[in-house]
Amino acid sequence: MRLRISVLLLIRYLGLLLLVQAVAGFNFTQCLIDIVENATATQNFAGLLNGDGYPVSNASDATAISYLLCTSICGSGVGAFEWPEFSQDFNAWLLPSLALISQLPFGAQYRLDNIMSAVLTVGSPALAGYSLFITLLNSRWINRRFSSQSVDYPNSLSAVFILSSLQQVPLRLHFHHVYDSNFPSLVVLPENDSWWKYFSELVDYGHTWSVASAISIAWVVVAFILTVANPPSGAYASDSQTGTMWLWLIPIVVGWLQLSPKCDFDRLRAAYDRADRYARTGHADTHIGMSPPSAPRALTITTTEGDVMSPDELLTPPVFNYSRSLRWASTAETVFLVFKGASGKAQSRIPVRSEAEWVESDYIKDIHPSNRRGSPREITAYCVQPDGVRRSHWAPGVFTRMAVASCTSLALQWGTVGAAVIVPYFTPTTRIGCRSLGYLVYGGISTLILAMLLMSSILAHYSASHFKRTSLSFRIASTSSHWLRRVGKLLAIINSILVVLASVFQYSSVYDTCFCASNVIGRGKAAYAVIIATTAQVAQLKAAWIAAFVLACTSATIFLGFVNLLLHTQL
Repeated sequence: MRLRISVLLLIRYLGLLLLVQAVAGFNFTQCLIDIVENATATQNFAGLLNGDGYPVSNASDATAISYLLCTSICGSGVGAFEWPEFSQDFNAWLLPSLALISQLPFGAQYRLDNIMSAVLTVGSPALAGYSLFITLLNSRWINRRFSSQSVDYPNSLSAVFILSSLQQVPLRLHFHHVYDSNFPSLVVLPENDSWWKYFSELVDYGHTWSVASAISIAWVVVAFILTVANPPSGAYASDSQTGTMWLWLIPIVVGWLQLSPKCDFDRLRAAYDRADRYARTGHADTHIGMSPPSAPRALTITTTEGDVMSPDELLTPPVFNYSRSLRWASTAETVFLVFKGASGKAQSRIPVRSEAEWVESDYIKDIHPSNRRGSPREITAYCVQPDGVRRSHWAPGVFTRMAVASCTSLALQWGTVGAAVIVPYFTPTTRIGCRSLGYLVYGGISTLILAMLLMSSILAHYSASHFKRTSLSFRIASTSSHWLRRVGKLLAIINSILVVLASVFQYSSVYDTCFCASNVIGRGKAAYAVIIATTAQVAQLKAAWIAAFVLACTSATIFLGFVNLLLHTQL
């Protein structure tokens, strides 16, 4: 909480600093009036243009001036900084979005990791949307995997729930021919039923709705609605477009609140340890599938960097799910195959012990405990697939899910950030300028971050499949993965700072210069600054503003609609 307050105070301090350093600037309208009066007196119309950038033969018809004339007469400084307008715009458009960041799910073991998760979210909306959507797709996939294959074995429903809930931590399965560290024993032995049941109950919690989250979301929604009442009406861009640029944050926050991820590191560790103790003390049997304190467990939550290829896998904030999705899918597929093997044998009325006969249960749907007991080797053989085909290191459909999540998140990002680009693009003078370029750079870097971090996760998972870690391919993949991750996170830090500064610059009149007003970036040597917009130009700007508003709202609504659709079709 202190860190979040510190960030907000830092932004406010930036505004105060701008106020202290402000220098009185020029007024474009007054400058045009002075130029027209001088041209009328001297009959020199050079640099006087109409709204379309063509020279005029009458000074009174001039509504625009060339870039060279603007810099030579009006000056090269910035517009006058006015604190009341800056404070009003900052509190109306930017502050609600910054406050909404505090409602994202965190839960990392260290505060610095929580800050990094917020930076990644702001620095790359595409990555934030991807992590949310891939989590939903993974949950839906493992649910469908068990249900479509008719896996009906004790604790299978608990296993699905646990797997879906533990996407925020790296899981590791152990396969050894001993009871206390053999995952098939954890699945098959009836003594471990209590572990599955108790652990699934302990992880049945999440980051849910609260009064604070509801108020924060409502604040942003109201601020955005005010955008409708403040459309641009002249040759100067409206500050309300920054509300459109930050609109992606609402479906991200609402989506995580609805999904309720289990990302509290301390709570997850405590739940796992409590379930472990419960299983050991509840059944003092030699066949128990859990481990004594000194032995490796059958299913563990990895907490050391030596067990993962990317350190981001250890960070529980759900924005880091991008780094765990491939490993999680591989682990979930292994769990599914173990349950499927055991379920297939049980449906064929085959007990674990090879010499034993099938014992009927008192209830048709239940399996008698004696049918589920055997030696460690018998239990392992019991869960092996009949065809004996070795499965791939890559889970089925994993790249399809990655592609769908990427496309959906990019649609959300460019639907909102792209809408923010449209308004200044069609603001006289039209084309790419300082404001629109800033938003384009923000969206482009965000997309690049997503691509780099996804490639990093793919290379990390590829490296994990290599048993010979001295091979050239392993070293190349591992090194590339680490560098892509580091550069991607560095770009996220830079991009998050740039997007905040872009909003602050707009509120503080930094863009009110001849260079930005003339859109020199998009028009080059033919740049000119429209000072007074014509009726046709105002109508075109309003049409573009309406299109941008519809685009942003539609993309956010569709993304949130898909999130709710996946949430309600998981089983």
